Amino acid sequence: MDKPGYINAGGILLDLKVPKVMGILNITPDSFYTGSRYNSEEEILKAAGKMIQDGADIIDVGGYSSRPGAAEISVEEEGRRVLAAIKLIAHEFPGTVISVDTFRAEIAAEAVERCGAQMINDISGGDADAEMFNLVQKLNVPYIIMHMRGDPRTMQDNPVYDDVVADILKWFGERIFRLRSAGVKDIIIDPGFGFGKTISHNFDLLNRLGDFSVAGLPLLIGVSRKSMIWKTLDITADEALAGTTVLNTIALLKGADIIRVHDVREAVQAVRLFCRMKEKGNVSN
Repeated sequence: MDKPGYINAGGILLDLKVPKVMGILNITPDSFYTGSRYNSEEEILKAAGKMIQDGADIIDVGGYSSRPGAAEISVEEEGRRVLAAIKLIAHEFPGTVISVDTFRAEIAAEAVERCGAQMINDISGGDADAEMFNLVQKLNVPYIIMHMRGDPRTMQDNPVYDDVVADILKWFGERIFRLRSAGVKDIIIDPGFGFGKTISHNFDLLNRLGDFSVAGLPLLIGVSRKSMIWKTLDITADEALAGTTVLNTIALLKGADIIRVHDVREAVQAVRLFCRMKEKGNVSN
């Protein structure tokens, strides 16, 4: 099944013939990668400005840490962290596509309707908030649906699958049907590397990434500095940039349309080289 050629993010068309780079901007004190934590207005604007200068197509703003074992925070605290940041970025960098990283419909609604976000990135795939699918239909914005087993506190407690790819595709199928039935147009799928998966599961997903083309939807991949890299290489997350670039390149070769990253400049370079190879006809994507 052919994928859509573009995504409509609040009137800004993102052409998927060229894979897009989503920069991660965490307004949290406890994200697993210390280099992605921003708190003051000055830090937020500096980070966003650098991502835009480096070529980011989308900036993904989140305020709820999803690292394994992360503590829960209130709706009020999440809103305090992300809504002002989104409004600030939208004001200072007009025309920038901003995604709100939240599984709470209340936060998503405020971010889109009043603060300037044009996309919703939901790590729970609609499971955490029963109102999310209705909200996405109402707002008519692109929706990133990610697979996660459990929640950030429990997701790494011995995750088991019969077949990790087949199980996730079935999970997606049920939710895509519901979203399509409600009239949602722009759906992006994310298999959720590291979210309720072992390292072995993660490499199985990467190896069989092409299987997700059966959904006929844009595919987002987030492997940036994750433990599948640094645990395999016996290094730290701070040292995992080279490994991230390798896995992002493999993901592009296997059909990724959007790569979600901490390091925008290097990801943009990987996309440019990938596209150069594609021009020569040696890449199937």
